[in-house]
Amino acid sequence: MKPLLEVRDLVTAIGAARVVDGVSFHVAAGETYALLGESGCGKSMTALSLMRLLPDGGRVASGAVELDGENVLALTERDMRQVRGGRMAMIFQEPMLALNPVIKVGGQIGEALALHQNLTGAAARDAARALLDAVGVPDAARRLDSYPFELSGGLRQRMMIAMALAGQPRLLIADEPTTALDVTIQAQVLDVLRRLRSERQMGMLLITHDLGVVAENADRVGVMYAGELLEEGTRAAFFAAPQHPYSRMLFEALPRAGDGGRLATIPGQVPRLDSPLAGCRFAPRCPYAIARCRSESPGWQTIDEQRVRCHLAGQLPALPPRADEAVDVVGGERRPLLRVDGLKVHFPVRRGLLQRTVGQVRAVDDVSLTIQAGRTLALVGESGCGKTTVGKAVLRLIEPTAGSIVLDGEAVTANGIDRLRRQAQMVFQDPFSSLNPRMRVADTLLEGMDALGVGAAADRRAAIVRLQQQVGLPDDAGGRYPHAFSGGQRQRIAIARALAVSPRLVICDEPTSALDVSVQAQILNLLKDLQNDLGLAYLFITHNLAVVDYLAHEVAVMYLGRIVEHGAAAEVLRAPRHPYTQALVSAIPRIEPQTGHEAIRLAGDQPSPLNPPAGCHFHPRCPHANEVCRKTYPERTDLGEGHWVRCHWVAAQR
Repeated sequence: MKPLLEVRDLVTAIGAARVVDGVSFHVAAGETYALLGESGCGKSMTALSLMRLLPDGGRVASGAVELDGENVLALTERDMRQVRGGRMAMIFQEPMLALNPVIKVGGQIGEALALHQNLTGAAARDAARALLDAVGVPDAARRLDSYPFELSGGLRQRMMIAMALAGQPRLLIADEPTTALDVTIQAQVLDVLRRLRSERQMGMLLITHDLGVVAENADRVGVMYAGELLEEGTRAAFFAAPQHPYSRMLFEALPRAGDGGRLATIPGQVPRLDSPLAGCRFAPRCPYAIARCRSESPGWQTIDEQRVRCHLAGQLPALPPRADEAVDVVGGERRPLLRVDGLKVHFPVRRGLLQRTVGQVRAVDDVSLTIQAGRTLALVGESGCGKTTVGKAVLRLIEPTAGSIVLDGEAVTANGIDRLRRQAQMVFQDPFSSLNPRMRVADTLLEGMDALGVGAAADRRAAIVRLQQQVGLPDDAGGRYPHAFSGGQRQRIAIARALAVSPRLVICDEPTSALDVSVQAQILNLLKDLQNDLGLAYLFITHNLAVVDYLAHEVAVMYLGRIVEHGAAAEVLRAPRHPYTQALVSAIPRIEPQTGHEAIRLAGDQPSPLNPPAGCHFHPRCPHANEVCRKTYPERTDLGEGHWVRCHWVAAQR
């Protein structure tokens, strides 16, 4: 039976760089083929080549792309417009960049319906509403008249899926469709894609760097590196025994539940593709490379249900187990380093000519927490629950509405900002946005030291050199600008800037959310090393529970501005009690098959903090909600050993 999509020897060039170099694979109807690899490996360029949407200067140099037996590379652009969005559609990685911000949802879906199904007017509106219903958008009729900025991240991604489905495509390309989504929204979006693939017998090309997403969704897997496919096989065979050293090192870089040891990392970076590459492209980073690997490019070998390009295929030894080097630093202090009591951050909503206050956005609404020196407290929850606002309020980057913050035994007030900045620093989510592009790295690191008078002026340059070495930056990093570094290196610069003033508390706001698994492992190792060496305390803000399981000592789960569950990380993640925490843990994509594991999917989206529900804020989405939940906010229920929840259902079971 002929496959739905067949790609043969595809070569795509941008200038002198062959960003896709001789790639071949196929996708059958009703099948999901996952393309896996680090950023810069050519995954997205492969997808854009199939759609003929390459950036300026890009061209398909050779090869064939056949959809239902027709070579789409040979079509005129006029004919390609009927294929693109019709027979073959794409879900882009960042919906806010792909959607038109000034056209309503109904209008954007209507454009695709008019082009590919000749539907206009009321018929197009009815079809658009049916598409939004099909992808699980609540109150679809009202959403048709919304602009993209009025929708949450999960709803925008579903809108993108609805637009892609408007042309009734035979092949759907999903380019990192869940990268920026919370784990609960990610689970909902992936459920939608699986259901629609099954119902419509679509082929799907899933591009991702998340092994958990691949394990739960793919039928076959292709591993891409430096523009080439290195390994290909069925999902079961690939996850049972990856054959290529690169594939195996991606697995080893993943945080494992309950394993506090160092993560395996992949040295070096993906090579530049604008110059000729001899031998195996992974050889400079491969721990098993031999002389032949550096001079001769390997051909394909078949091992059971897998194909692999490696001279040592089938001969690789098992990777050594990770040594457990974790040091549980308690710090020996009886009083906590940080104590937050009753923290509230409310933002006024003003309207009208006189800008009168008509409401309050309760971003943080009565949060209390403590962190000991040398310990990590993870603050987790969906986007919009108030996690980042808590971190900024602790540092007084946002002024709290109410509550007290005590750092090292002294209250944090507006008059003690300099002392606060010496004691506590923040690592922001996006290092490129938080670093000054016009300042060299050395000047960036010196800025805080000069402003706060840290150390003698004559000693600061030497301190900067030691700091660069401490976070693993190259010796010449100080004289370079942020744009000259990779994403992982920029995050190291951001960490170095936070450490430059020798703080005791570091607030990390999603520091690994946009990083490949290999770079994530480097940053997590660095954070753990720094904590062990310097006794740092971390407030680690994230929605990645796999990272929490590896790094954190304690976990606080936030929902709509309030903490609903708190306890030791192992206890909360192994035996979550609050229904919201149970849904978060259930939604984590897992590599290992879960026997008896029943996925919990939350209905709807998080309510607005401008108008939170009465009673328990979670009750509109809770499967256990009753009349008490709708009327009264639950008190704290202690479960022992510092584990507590706010839930009427749990309290009734005691």
